[in-house]
Amino acid sequence: MSLKVMIEEMAKNAKRAAGYLRKVERGKKDAALELMAQRLLERAEVIQRENKRDLSEATKIGLSSAMIDRLTLNDKTIRSMAEALKEVAALPDPVGEVTGMFKRPNGLLVGRVRIPLGVIGFIYESRPNVTVEAASLCLKSGNAVILKGGAEAIHSNLILAEVLTEALEETGLPMKSIQVIPTTEREATAILLSQEDYIDLIIPRGGEGLIRFVASHSRIPVLKHYKGVCHIYVDEFADLRMASEVCFNAKVQRPGVCNAMETMLVHEGIAGRFLPPMAKRLSDAGVEIRGCPKTVALLPEAKVAEESDWPAEFLDLILAVKIVSNMDDALEHIEKYGSNHTEAIITSDYGRAQRFLAEADSSVVLVNASTRFNDGNQLGLGAEIGISTSKLHAYGPMGLEELTTKKFIVYGNGQVRS
Repeated sequence: MSLKVMIEEMAKNAKRAAGYLRKVERGKKDAALELMAQRLLERAEVIQRENKRDLSEATKIGLSSAMIDRLTLNDKTIRSMAEALKEVAALPDPVGEVTGMFKRPNGLLVGRVRIPLGVIGFIYESRPNVTVEAASLCLKSGNAVILKGGAEAIHSNLILAEVLTEALEETGLPMKSIQVIPTTEREATAILLSQEDYIDLIIPRGGEGLIRFVASHSRIPVLKHYKGVCHIYVDEFADLRMASEVCFNAKVQRPGVCNAMETMLVHEGIAGRFLPPMAKRLSDAGVEIRGCPKTVALLPEAKVAEESDWPAEFLDLILAVKIVSNMDDALEHIEKYGSNHTEAIITSDYGRAQRFLAEADSSVVLVNASTRFNDGNQLGLGAEIGISTSKLHAYGPMGLEELTTKKFIVYGNGQVRS
């Protein structure tokens, strides 16, 4: 069977499975998720054996220690995956929720009900735990999913898919509800992106290069998240101690993630008091500062920022710093260089906070809190399949509701249109 025929057949099977899943009651889906969690723990040894095949190859080709860490499945990781499955099972089921019922003058009763999207194509890199995360969210929301992981995790992804689909079969759900493309050939991604007759949405999760490739080659709608250029604006009315804690957390806690702060904007009125001690604290933590001319005048140890630093997603202990004249300057900078991901303001002025919330055009905007909170679990969604920085049809972290759409339902008693 050719690669093209194989993927087309997978897409057709997913479409049939999705037709079944949209009619399945919550209890059956939750039972499958609970059983998946149990089976992961029971088969931890074989999962880790297959994972070691990926780790061995990753070491041979010289993947970084950070990448190898993300690739590793140990006892702790597998327990965490099992717990995540149970947590998804415990979440409310959005499918079938009726919203906004109202009566028209002609007596028609009009409402909307949540339904699954159908078939999700999920394309991702490195982390095999994402296989379980994505599969569980798609199943809970009534969607079938075709997963295309990175070549570096092929053995891990295939064994995880085997465990998950066995649990589907045991609970009477279609095994083709969850499928992993069993090849490392790059052409497989392009073929998947051409299955518009069977796949309803593509969600890519990974580096900017992967996402741009998917967006430019897909014939299916794509939820995009190119990069996270996240800003914190320290206002002139900021509590400086709070600002120090929030900015330090946003940059240093996990610098290699998409919701880490990459640029700090500081009001000129407090820059002289705030920046020197803040810079020392960041420097002691290993952060390299790249600043505007005003910043470098205050912080001689800082490097002069290049134009390319302002739109950069460093994903490292590097921070761009700019002193701004006022909030207008801060918002203009964010508008020019931001990526619609996450912005925050530190201020004690309610009016300024409200203005920033209204005018900063990003998927999550925070007041007096770290950008690191742009995360589905942290925002109360229970889990997320990714963060969308496009606005159709979801914006921000994507939980179960974002994996559904709504259709109109109409009750009548014989009305005809004149």
